[in-house]
Amino acid sequence: MAYKAPVRDLTFILNEVLEIDRYTNQPGFQDVSSDLVQQVLEEGAKFAEEVIAPINHSGDKEGCHWDNGVVTGPKGWKEAYQAMVEAGWPALSADPAYGGQGMPAVVGMAFGQFTAGASAAFSMYPGLTAGAYAGIHANASEELKTKYLPKMATGEWGGTMNLTEPQCGTDLGMVRTKAVPQGDGTYKITGQKIWISAGEHDFTDNIIHTVLARVEGAPAGIKGLSLFLVPKVMVNDDGSLGERNSLQCAGLEHKMGIHGNATCVMQYDDATGWLIGEEGRGMNNMFVVMNEARLGTGLQGLAIGAAAYQAALEFAKDRIQGRSLTGPKNPDAQADSIMVHPDVRRMLLEAKAFVEGGQAFVLWTALQADLEKSADEATATKAKDYMGLLTPVLKAYLTDKGFHVASLGMQVHGGSGYTEHFQASQYLRDARITMIYEGTNGIQALDLVGRKLPSNGGRAIMSWFADIDAFVAENGADTPIKPFVDGLTDAKKKLQEATMWLMQNGMQNPDNAGAASTDYLNLFGLTALAYMWAQMAKAAQAQIDAGSDDPFYVTKLQTGRYFVERILPDAHGHLVKLKTGAEVLMQMPAEAF
Repeated sequence: MAYKAPVRDLTFILNEVLEIDRYTNQPGFQDVSSDLVQQVLEEGAKFAEEVIAPINHSGDKEGCHWDNGVVTGPKGWKEAYQAMVEAGWPALSADPAYGGQGMPAVVGMAFGQFTAGASAAFSMYPGLTAGAYAGIHANASEELKTKYLPKMATGEWGGTMNLTEPQCGTDLGMVRTKAVPQGDGTYKITGQKIWISAGEHDFTDNIIHTVLARVEGAPAGIKGLSLFLVPKVMVNDDGSLGERNSLQCAGLEHKMGIHGNATCVMQYDDATGWLIGEEGRGMNNMFVVMNEARLGTGLQGLAIGAAAYQAALEFAKDRIQGRSLTGPKNPDAQADSIMVHPDVRRMLLEAKAFVEGGQAFVLWTALQADLEKSADEATATKAKDYMGLLTPVLKAYLTDKGFHVASLGMQVHGGSGYTEHFQASQYLRDARITMIYEGTNGIQALDLVGRKLPSNGGRAIMSWFADIDAFVAENGADTPIKPFVDGLTDAKKKLQEATMWLMQNGMQNPDNAGAASTDYLNLFGLTALAYMWAQMAKAAQAQIDAGSDDPFYVTKLQTGRYFVERILPDAHGHLVKLKTGAEVLMQMPAEAF
């Protein structure tokens, strides 16, 4: 299957739904027009389709190679990465002060959907660098930023985030990696980190690691952690590369999927590092990196699902099997295409509806990241609130559904999909990790109900509800999009009821909040996609009303109707389940399982 980047879908969202031309008064948008965005995405699509996608399947088969600390990527991957750097794609949304092109984050996230769809494993190399870049950009001294960010922005140097250790994953308060101050502004970093994506490879001359460690004498737990910049190769004052730092990749993990990405065990033995921000603020500073990574992971899960849907659709159109229930549709052939079967169409439409709704959710959220920089305090505060509230929802919901779509794609393939001849298997294997790393989806649900909902007295969720109410009030008349508005209204009502239930029952018994958290997040995800579909329906219907005969808009409305009629009713089930509370989950003794 030849991957096709969804340029038309994303330009529709950017230009006709989000109307990015309206934001020319906001930082980063002054020189950005819908025409320019169209050109950027068309060129980005060509790169993803022609350079990245062709090496995805072979990279899955070959994987990465480790030899005494030296890691090499699959055949052709180094060359593809270097071509990406030469074309300037990693710098697309980076700060111009450090060599970036300064495009809005929403444009960068659109291009990110192309690279992750073309090859999830390949996209992780620039993705991890972007996360490390963001953490350094937000928290490091100007000296460190000036020294390291220009080549990270362009992708000439890679970047990573080093959190997990053998004895701790989610519970980072158990981190043992230590940092010893040397009295000259440097620290000696010693410890082992595991599951470090892109921790070592041959694509770049240097890799800049962001490492969570505990300064000698710091208190136990989260409050004692600090964040450090630890380069693979030391950088001289003139920017040239010096000696190799005392760190290495001690081995590669053998994984279910994303074989083309080097997942490393990293060993630090008195490696030289520099403090990012202040001592004891490591987790606060790392959250910038983690949030960047969580948004990227949600995008990745969605993009894998989009590629899996494309492959399934292509297969379904070509696969001849059985006859239509209402009589042969291709009487001259031995059988009809499986596209005539209602259940095959159910699977494809479910995949299409999730993918297209998720694409809008990703870009709508990315726009909030841009609006955080607004000079208008109210706009910036609201955008920051939405980023905090929506990050766990986007990460967990889109990776759950991305895997579900990949599973549907394999089912459409039938027995062929279970073989390695088709890519359905790779999409399913690659998608599964997105539900686990950067904080498991269960942890995202706990973060949502435990931290994000009550933050600032619930200001973010109340603002979210108010925005939906305003949209409904403006568009709720008897118009062609009324079914979309009614579906959104009902979903929002259920989410509001669930929120009130959590407020009343979660504080009395925290187990109630924990037991309800996953269903609450799914209900939130459904409501978010209902909001996105209502906005897309409005934009599509406006084009039809204006006389457009482009079938794209009719298809968009038909896909949205499937979401409203066949997927959105799941909101009721999630509400019923979450209101049962913790009793049925917690009453059984562990030995009875």
